Amino acid sequence: MTTHTISTVWDDIPADADDLVLVQGGYRSFGCACGTPLPDRVAAELHAMEHDRCSSCLGAATEEIVPGYVRRCVACAGTGRRRDQLIWQLAYNQAETTITVSLVRSIVAQSSATFTLSEVADAVRATLGLRPGRLPVGPRVRDVLHQLEAAGELVLLSAPDELLRGASVVLYRDPRWRRAA
Repeated sequence: MTTHTISTVWDDIPADADDLVLVQGGYRSFGCACGTPLPDRVAAELHAMEHDRCSSCLGAATEEIVPGYVRRCVACAGTGRRRDQLIWQLAYNQAETTITVSLVRSIVAQSSATFTLSEVADAVRATLGLRPGRLPVGPRVRDVLHQLEAAGELVLLSAPDELLRGASVVLYRDPRWRRAA
């Protein structure tokens, strides 16, 4: 039985890097243990899907966002399996229709001067009567808060918890916002 373990290889940018995928100071190439050539991300994702692997983490159950920073795959809940990825995508789509921008906006309007992502997510869960684990409430609320921030309705107050690749790639664990004046 052939294993289909797809790995990401980070290398320095060579002089003839026209056909490579450039990512934050390096480039990615992909390889599978079965020997199938995977010249780019699209080929790697297709190969993963053909073998019932998550197309986000390529079946590894973890994602290396930038060289040296690895996190559990959120698309398949760290299983590496395609079925779990599809279930999560369906749940997120349901969360998009259930947790609307107007709902989050109304909760933010009732909150104190500043609020965190987790506080808004808990308020959404309580307002809709959702038990934990029913829908990906946190990721959906995070996306809506970023949307409201981009529209100028909110101001992000938190400093990043980690600088992964300088100021261009940062990590926030539980960011704090306030309503714009």
